[in-house]
Amino acid sequence: MDSARANPFEAFHPVVPVVYLSAVIVFAMAAVHPVYVALSLAGAVAAACLVRGPARAFGTLGFSLVFAAVVAAGNLVFVAQGSTELFRIGERAFYAEALGFGLVMGGMFAAMLMWFSVWSAVLDGEALLAVFGRRAPTVALIVTQVMRLTRQFVRRGRSVRAAQDAAFPPASLSKRDRLRLNARIASVLMGWGMEDGIVRSDAMRARGYECGIPRTLYRRVRFRGRDGAALAVVCLLVALSGLLAGVACSQYAFYPTASRLVAWWGYAPYVALMAVPAVLSFKESAQWQLSK
Repeated sequence: MDSARANPFEAFHPVVPVVYLSAVIVFAMAAVHPVYVALSLAGAVAAACLVRGPARAFGTLGFSLVFAAVVAAGNLVFVAQGSTELFRIGERAFYAEALGFGLVMGGMFAAMLMWFSVWSAVLDGEALLAVFGRRAPTVALIVTQVMRLTRQFVRRGRSVRAAQDAAFPPASLSKRDRLRLNARIASVLMGWGMEDGIVRSDAMRARGYECGIPRTLYRRVRFRGRDGAALAVVCLLVALSGLLAGVACSQYAFYPTASRLVAWWGYAPYVALMAVPAVLSFKESAQWQLSK
């Protein structure tokens, strides 16, 4: 994580952010409800601004919203369901309910991407190994390697493209030549990645990984009372939000007519759950100011 940014979970045992972020990502994928999707996206953007900085957070948000717009347009075009006709092209009618469902699904995808960006900024490989290393070493290794190799894959793709652009200026290439060069980039990256996988596998065996001896950690972490209290609060909010989200989602329908949204106290636990990073960051900032 960029050292210039704040990690609101830094003072806690890694199990606290793992449980929190796992829960909010599951909510982002499972709660198909306009209010919950909007709250999830707002909470993800706020958390991303805290841990990654506003510039990088809104850069990811911009890409996510473009994809969300594509999902919404696709659902409007390909799903002919609903009762509120927006317009008609020939005999094909386009409905507001299909557009609304597409916007909600696109918002879910955007929120999920934003929460995953927060995960990668808050939790490094050592934190995941501290949580899963002794109990599920293979899972911990896979997750940490995926987190690292994804960024490495993107960097290598840029390097290969830069080398190709230097040898073959893009302005002088036809569409067919560009397609051929893009296929070559994909082929190079796939071969490079498979070769790295074999090398890493041999390296882990040579280092005695999963040889039956419990592995040690570079960073010692202890589960303290404050960690238990924070984990209990997170679990309570998750349980309340899960029960109330189930009620809200079961009573809301998109087709054939979208249900009417009303103000409801049951959204409060989910608002509190989304505000956890901001509250922890504000608390840390207030303690820092008082200690001066």
